[in-house]
Amino acid sequence: MTWDDDAVGDRRRDPSSRASGREVLLQVAGYFGLVTAVVALVVGAVFAVTVWGVAAKPGGFAAPSASGRGAPLPPMTTSTSDGGAGSTARGEEADDPNAVTGSEVAPLVEPEPETEAAPVVEGDWLTVVSDATGIPARALAAYALAHVAIAAEEPQCGVDWTTIAAIGAVESGHGSHGESVLEASGMVSPKILGPALDGDGVAAIHDTDGGALDGDVRWDRAVGPMQFIPSTWDQWGADANGDGVADPSQIDDAAYAAARYLCASGPMTSAEGWRAAVFSYNHLESYVDKVAGIANGYADALG
Repeated sequence: MTWDDDAVGDRRRDPSSRASGREVLLQVAGYFGLVTAVVALVVGAVFAVTVWGVAAKPGGFAAPSASGRGAPLPPMTTSTSDGGAGSTARGEEADDPNAVTGSEVAPLVEPEPETEAAPVVEGDWLTVVSDATGIPARALAAYALAHVAIAAEEPQCGVDWTTIAAIGAVESGHGSHGESVLEASGMVSPKILGPALDGDGVAAIHDTDGGALDGDVRWDRAVGPMQFIPSTWDQWGADANGDGVADPSQIDDAAYAAARYLCASGPMTSAEGWRAAVFSYNHLESYVDKVAGIANGYADALG
């Protein structure tokens, strides 16, 4: 033991002995050092937790998790199976020069020729919302129709057109990525293809469709305006425009499939449920936050 230890031991054996001035100073210094160490430990812990918290929730602990607020169902008109306009949902005579062709939701039962009516987005709504949000009218029609279709199919889900549109914006700029153009038919030309999923900075997914959708017989690639990989499209692909083909490069089909995929995660009527569904689309919290910001921006644009 050091001489300090001996001195302390002597004092414990002889309570009447008095500590020297040097010993008192050493004790004070020791206590001060202990307090300093404890304070440093606490500050370090707070700093570490704060850093972790900001990384997990960039908005900070006090900020609520970003999520889409939702939007009401778009107003619809009807169209006869031969493409002619029928009565509006409010019983008014349809006069819809802005109606977008090729954007009808396929009915569950094959319609009788020229008798059954399919929903079409109301032209005035389409024009106003497209102007306010900057979403191309043809893409907006697909998102709106997907909202209406999924609301009828899975009313407990709660996904809406602003969320579907926000994903379309992030994934492909509403079908405008690169040199691609969204045609009036809803087809994106040329096809939008993601990088080969060959494991080089991305997941490694070997070809699952013989190149039928993505043209790659070695690796899978994400396809179309909503960027579905072939194996996912095989499960969730939909024929929304009623042409008999489920095509990920056709925006009506792709938007409706995206809505179905999102709803598979469960109800999106709470912030937690909404974030879980969008996270299932792309496993990044930053992606979820970005989609939330865009979706809420669309809602804000309508006042």
